[in-house]
Amino acid sequence: MTTRWLTPEEQRAWRAYVAGYLLLEDTIDRQLQQEAGMPHLYYSILANLSEAPERRLRMTDLAERLKITRSRLTYAVTRLEKDGLLRREECRWDKRGSVAVLTDEGMTVLERAAPGHVETVRAFLFDRLTPEQVGQLEEIFTQVTQGLQGGDSEAVPEDLPWRRRSSPCSGTP
Repeated sequence: MTTRWLTPEEQRAWRAYVAGYLLLEDTIDRQLQQEAGMPHLYYSILANLSEAPERRLRMTDLAERLKITRSRLTYAVTRLEKDGLLRREECRWDKRGSVAVLTDEGMTVLERAAPGHVETVRAFLFDRLTPEQVGQLEEIFTQVTQGLQGGDSEAVPEDLPWRRRSSPCSGTP
């Protein structure tokens, strides 16, 4: 197979994406650490649970929403559970699974952290884009996401993060 090297335009776009993503993620993570005492991943777990019916999600569904491995999710959930921000329950419809549930304390922490988080995202991303660019950003990453999750059968990774387990005893279904 012949390597299809990136064109100079593609190379510039790729490097701009990588630099922007890494800097933005670092900025968001630092803001949340400073103001809420938690990394971006923990905030994302709480936010996803807050939007779910009854503030609960099966661990495998939560891992899929976050696009992370089940073992990484288990580690984060264990820490959040220890801090009283969520709890785990057995899955009523699948005894092999477990459900993460956002506690009232977790909701309070999320509500306190949300304004600073939203302001950081707005200041460092959306305030720098035109409304047309916001639409393009959504369109571009919807297309990329669909391709990586099954929309393009040639390019779909078989080993999606939320399906991975680092060991057979990761504690999630």
